[in-house]
Order: sequence, then C-alpha cells, then structure tokens
Amino acid sequence: MDNKLNNVLDIGCGKRKRSNATGIDINPRSDADILHDLNHYPYPFTDSSFDAVYADNILEHLDDVLKVMIELHRITRPEGFIEITVPFYPHRNANTDPTHKHFFGVHSFDYFISGTDHGNFRYSPIQFQLLSVEFDAGLVKRHWFDRMLANFANRNKDLYENRFANIFPLSQLTYRLKPVK
Repeated sequence: MDNKLNNVLDIGCGKRKRSNATGIDINPRSDADILHDLNHYPYPFTDSSFDAVYADNILEHLDDVLKVMIELHRITRPEGFIEITVPFYPHRNANTDPTHKHFFGVHSFDYFISGTDHGNFRYSPIQFQLLSVEFDAGLVKRHWFDRMLANFANRNKDLYENRFANIFPLSQLTYRLKPVK
C-alpha cells in the first residue's frame, strides 16, 4: 500500500529520508528537501496535502506534542494516515538522550481518540482514529527471547506495559493514526 502513495512527508527525516517522500528537517546536513524548524507553526504545507506522514523518532525531540499533532492532522488528507515511531518510555534509549523532551507509552495518543479512557479530556480540537500500535515494529530481533517478548507485548499491550515493561523493556512504539475530519 505505502508504495502507491502519491504524497508522502517524512518529518525530521535526518539522513534517513524515505525514498518516496518529501523530507523536512531543521538540519542543513540532513537529506531534507525543505529546511524548517518543526517547533515553528504552521508547517509550510497547505491543508490536506499528504496521503501519508511519517514521524520516525522525532516527536520526542519537539517542544509541544499537542501543536505538532494539530499540524499533522491539518496537513494529512482525510483518507490518509500518520505513522509515528517513538522510544518506549522504560527503555534506556528513551532516557539516555538528553535532547528527549517527551516519553511515550501504549496509550499516549488516546487523548486524541474518542471512546478511549482519555479521549474525553479534549486537549485539542482534533481527533484521530487509532489504526494500530505496535512494539518494535520493523526491528530485527536477533535473539529468540526478544522475538518472544515482542510477540507477547503486541498481543497483551496493557499487561506487558503495566507488569513487565520495566523489567524487560522493548525499545520503541509505532502508532498508525487516521485523521478524523
């Protein structure tokens, strides 16, 4: 499906910009097509510009998650999706990098999703539909224990996060969201 998307945005692309995407980053040494500080709003795109927006390990570096989510909602087409990958809060990679400003768990985006325990707080005027949330999506697990742990966590997200994540932390979460417009 992703290979057939027409307009794809890779925010905070760094040196790993997706081949089929427009990249945006603040770093002039990145592979970005557009240089822009993602902490400044609005982003330089018209409403509903993109079929897909990828935010791979960038959201934890930005100042205001709510404002970023509002911008991503604005620039994504109603039939499009946003894929966000972030470090999982108990993993050392989430806590080691001094530039990380935010930490994420399984339900971090529930505040934007109606019908969830947190969806009624309405911190912003936007809403999303949760398409999926997955631990360590796309990561190669070389050890059998890591594969087993990821499989268990993805089948039992709340049980894993509440009881086992601080003992056996997985490294990242990937959310796929669809804007509700």
